Amino acid sequence: MRGLMLAALAAAGLAGPAAAQGITVELNKLEAGEEGQCRAFFLFRNGDDRSFEAFEMSLALIDTDGVIDQLLTIDAAPLPVDRTTLKLFEFPGLACDALGEVLLHDMTACRPQNGEEIDCFPLLTLESRADVALVK
Repeated sequence: MRGLMLAALAAAGLAGPAAAQGITVELNKLEAGEEGQCRAFFLFRNGDDRSFEAFEMSLALIDTDGVIDQLLTIDAAPLPVDRTTLKLFEFPGLACDALGEVLLHDMTACRPQNGEEIDCFPLLTLESRADVALVK
């Protein structure tokens, strides 16, 4: 009986606020840029119910031998609510075919518009359409 009541409340939208969808970070494409360095195209899909005025990620670029090549901080802000944002970043001194994996090492800044700094890790979903994995 209790299960039926919860199901009815959920169907009616009365079981509490809907969970936010979060933020999807997708490594969409890699291509050779100037002087042979790797250029990375990222899509940021903000399905959260907040816009973000700060969204900085520290990435560890790991080569095909599994060795960390470099740490790089990228800034994707602003991230408007219910929008997909395209950002392009250069990986200096690293060719795309030498890149084995991209690790989200840390969120150096994550702040909703007009809000306080928050822990964004629970909001994140990472995806990759490139031949290189994006992991946390």
